[in-house]
Amino acid sequence: MKSVIRAAAGGPEVLQLVERPVPEPGPGEVRVRVHVSGVNPTDWRSRRRALPPGMSEQVPHQDGAGVIDAVGPQVDPSRVGQRVWLWEAAWERPWGTAQQYTLVPDRHAVALPDHAPFELGAALGIPALTAHRALTVHDGGPGRVAPGTLTGATVLVAGGAGAVGNAAVQLACWAGARVVTTVSSPAKAVLARAAGAHRVVNYRTQDAASEILAFAPGGVDIVVEVAPGTNAALDIAVAAPGAVVAFYSGGEGEQLSVPVLSSLPANLRWQSVFVYSVPPRAKRQAVADVTAAVSAGALRVGEEAGLPMHRFTLERTAEAHAALEQGVVGKVLLDVP
Repeated sequence: MKSVIRAAAGGPEVLQLVERPVPEPGPGEVRVRVHVSGVNPTDWRSRRRALPPGMSEQVPHQDGAGVIDAVGPQVDPSRVGQRVWLWEAAWERPWGTAQQYTLVPDRHAVALPDHAPFELGAALGIPALTAHRALTVHDGGPGRVAPGTLTGATVLVAGGAGAVGNAAVQLACWAGARVVTTVSSPAKAVLARAAGAHRVVNYRTQDAASEILAFAPGGVDIVVEVAPGTNAALDIAVAAPGAVVAFYSGGEGEQLSVPVLSSLPANLRWQSVFVYSVPPRAKRQAVADVTAAVSAGALRVGEEAGLPMHRFTLERTAEAHAALEQGVVGKVLLDVP
């Protein structure tokens, strides 16, 4: 089978296309014939770091979608032939989705409804699970995302045209929240509106705090934050009492400095979100809720859903990484032959 591997840390050039034997699933594992592999910022960032301990090489990419074609011991054999979406395929494991067949633990291969295309399945994983966690860590919240669970809440999504931002907008709208998002250009504003945001603010041409508070005079209850160091002052200015700022990313070396006295009155909570170490119970709930959203048609991909797709062949994996690293807007996918 064709596999993309890396044996060292570095730029896109360390990714190599090789031939490897088709692997056999072990106990509790399924083998998936990958149709589409999803590429995330964590993939190129981890590519620049040393391999995990004990690994001499690794197949990249956490997310993907395909069909189960074999199962190992302790797995229901009726899963063979099932369409699935994959999450955290390569987390502390050698087998990512940038290859024709991959192995994952049974629970990491989730049934994909027949109406959902493989490109949607490959775009879930890291972005959707991150968005779910950010929307469910507020005090007194239901801990899940479903119709009505965020009714009455106002959500601010920083960077609504990004992959996590897009998922957060769609999930929050499905759950009944009022959603405002910030973007940096008119083109990104079009994408955020397509995702379903009720108000879109261009922070480069508008007074973001004034615009957000005009939409939500009482402040926002949840902030899904991509740049906490840069946006801390804005988040404090628009936060409602008891709000949470759930931050999942930041620039290289970015520091978060919180003014204590101005944060105190709102009982403002700053919550980091690192999807790989989310508590298991919350992770299971996220997987269930994301699957339900897909079944309901509440999670979509494509420009009409605010998430343009940029597709590459497996042989062009290095180009796909370079495009994402250079800031392409939308979802980067590999079509696996």
